[in-house]
This record gives sequence, structure tokens and C-alpha cells, in this order.
Amino acid sequence: MDKRMTNSKTAIIVGAAAALTLGGAGTAIAAGGDDDAGEKSITGGALDRAKDAALAETGGGRVTATEVDDEESKYEVEVTENGHQVDVQLDENFNVVGTEGEDGAEED
Repeated sequence: MDKRMTNSKTAIIVGAAAALTLGGAGTAIAAGGDDDAGEKSITGGALDRAKDAALAETGGGRVTATEVDDEESKYEVEVTENGHQVDVQLDENFNVVGTEGEDGAEED
């Protein structure tokens, strides 16, 4: 009977450890799956200047997201108009250095 009790306790411990491991892995995947987690939005006066520059480049639309120190430029401004999204890349002086559509192609 003691042997059965020991086997039952061992099975419970192993099952609990497996559940904790799988739960932790799921949490890590969920936390790591967000591409936007490390992004920092543009704020203050820089936000106004970045919006103005981006909207002038696209000819209008609505600013739907911003980012500082993006991998492509100092500032990135996402502009959406009529369901079409364009990312406008700006340097530290708010000059346009590139634009990219949602399909990854450079815009004219």
C-alpha cells in the first residue's frame, strides 16, 4: 500500500510540474508574440511635427500609429486613408526619408 501511495504522489508531482512547464511556455509565447511590445510612441511637440510631415507627404488621411527609433528611421508615422495604410519614415529633423505601403512596396 505504501508503494501505491508513493507512485500516486510521484504521478501527481510529475503532472503538476508538466502543467506548470506548459503553462509557462504558453505565457512566454503569448508575451513574445506581440511585435509592438517594445515600440515607443512619439510624444509632445515631436508628435505634432511628425504628424504634419507625414500628412503633407501622403496628402491627407488619419494618423493611426507612431514610433520613435524605428528600425528604418528616427520616426515612423502610420497614416491610413480609405483603408489604405502607408508608413512614412522621418529623420531626426522631420524630413521624409521613405514611405512604404502595407504591401511592403515603396510609395510614390
